[in-house]
Amino acid sequence: MPHYTPLIATIVIGLVLAFILGVIAHRLKISPLVGYLLAGVLVGPSTPGFVADQGLANELAEIGVILLMFGVGLHFSMKDLMSVKAIALPGAIVQIGAATLLGMGLGWTVGWPLVGGFVFGLALSVASTVVLLRALQERRLMDTDRGKIAVGWLIVEDLAMVLTLVLLPALAEILTGGTASGSGLAGSSGFGLVGILALTVGKVAAFVAFMLIVGRRFIPWALHYVAHTGSRELFRLAVLAIALGVAFGAAALFGVSFALGAFFAGMILSESPLSQRAAEETLPLRDAFAVLFFVSVGMLFDPHIVMKEPLLLLGTLAIILVGKSIAAFLIVKAFRYPTSTALTISASLAQIGEFSFILAALGFGLGLINETARDLILAGAILSIMLNPLVFGAAKLIYQRTGEGHRAAVRAAEVTEAAAQARDLSPTRLSGHAVVIGYGRVGRIVAEGLRKAGRPYLVVENGDERAKEARATGAEVILGNAVEGEVLAAANIAGASHLLIAIPDAFEAGQIVSKARSLNRSMQIIARGRTDAEVAHLVDYGANLAIMGEREIALGMLGSVSSDPETDKPASPGADAAAVGAV
Repeated sequence: MPHYTPLIATIVIGLVLAFILGVIAHRLKISPLVGYLLAGVLVGPSTPGFVADQGLANELAEIGVILLMFGVGLHFSMKDLMSVKAIALPGAIVQIGAATLLGMGLGWTVGWPLVGGFVFGLALSVASTVVLLRALQERRLMDTDRGKIAVGWLIVEDLAMVLTLVLLPALAEILTGGTASGSGLAGSSGFGLVGILALTVGKVAAFVAFMLIVGRRFIPWALHYVAHTGSRELFRLAVLAIALGVAFGAAALFGVSFALGAFFAGMILSESPLSQRAAEETLPLRDAFAVLFFVSVGMLFDPHIVMKEPLLLLGTLAIILVGKSIAAFLIVKAFRYPTSTALTISASLAQIGEFSFILAALGFGLGLINETARDLILAGAILSIMLNPLVFGAAKLIYQRTGEGHRAAVRAAEVTEAAAQARDLSPTRLSGHAVVIGYGRVGRIVAEGLRKAGRPYLVVENGDERAKEARATGAEVILGNAVEGEVLAAANIAGASHLLIAIPDAFEAGQIVSKARSLNRSMQIIARGRTDAEVAHLVDYGANLAIMGEREIALGMLGSVSSDPETDKPASPGADAAAVGAV
């Protein structure tokens, strides 16, 4: 008997290859999703070597779809959507329509049926949630107006695709006269066009009503009950049971898709105060099955499509990268938004992802699209994800050449010059003083203790608001990053007696310690670390003492117990100031 089964082999080899290729993709500064998809190609039937079990991979992918949609529901924010609804709602709908028409046009030129072109175009119209959010985060655009519009636009696209996934089997039943494989409504063709649509909408309405009436009460209550048990294991299990159980129940009892059930489970759960914790607890499992989902999609891809249909592939990429981008740009400009916003939205949407894969698999399973169309969608997804960073770069270059871009560059230069002047790195006159790096919770306490002890000190802080708070207490403040040599010079590190590094980032603190020690060999340097490894790292770089918070808390607890054996009174609150006075 072999030591492994097809299930174990599919999971292990799929994840190992996905990890290796994902790391390589990350090193090449492209999305790891490309690595996951290529891992699927390598274990698929179209390439030599090990071939994973396609049936098992599809079932694992279904769990991945459920958890992906559950995550979408968890992060669904009606508030964010309503704040940009004036542009996101019509913009997303018009852009989906434009991309769908372009896809239908490409299909018509090669003789595909109208419905096949429709599904093909629809699959090209929706961007990847994972890729878009990651692109905005990397460019620090999430909290900007254009970032919020892009996210709102994406939410509308996701909702449209959720509705499509529900209605497509019914439409397939109608369009194929009851012969669509896997439609789930094989015996309902006698209802006719209106009957099938009414039945489908009725089932969806019943499920939505059930979730809003029963689910909205039961799911948060169950989660709160489990949270009060104090068991992290049970809480994690409860979240997964809700996600998978609701998805399965939606399909078994109401005849709607796993995707819609999981989405509503996440959306209902998002209203609970425990939603953030639920998202954190399930993230590792969601990520693991999401990777298996992308691997299974890659297994469907036939790389020979690149050589067999190069013109069709170029046409597909043109729709994704150019057609969708131009449509989005014109829509945003029509609503009188700045060019920068229009270009950001255009670049963000110039790729396709998970919903496209789901639509391609569903459309192929229902017999609505052929194998060539499915392979073109998968190839378009892989290539568009790889090329998306280049699209953002092109959008930046275009913006810089516009009048708005020139004016923004001039304003940025003026702001930078004003900030440099406001920064004022003139050297301090203090000598024999203590330098406090960071004015967060720890730095604030240290500075207050030095002030009460009458010790000369100054604060180095990188944030404007915290720098203002420090100045309000009468402290001398240098605004800047202590890693920079000119900031350390302005703080007169060479003439200081103590350096107290209160920032939590051990990597940055290590750089500060190293540079400060090279300027002053005799100065006492005290830093903070979160682990034994960080403490050792800081000491190796030249710190005289590195304090770990957990250890000091434990010692403080022991000290409060043993400080006065007779009365068991804790140490005097003034002990902190006295300790600082000894610095």
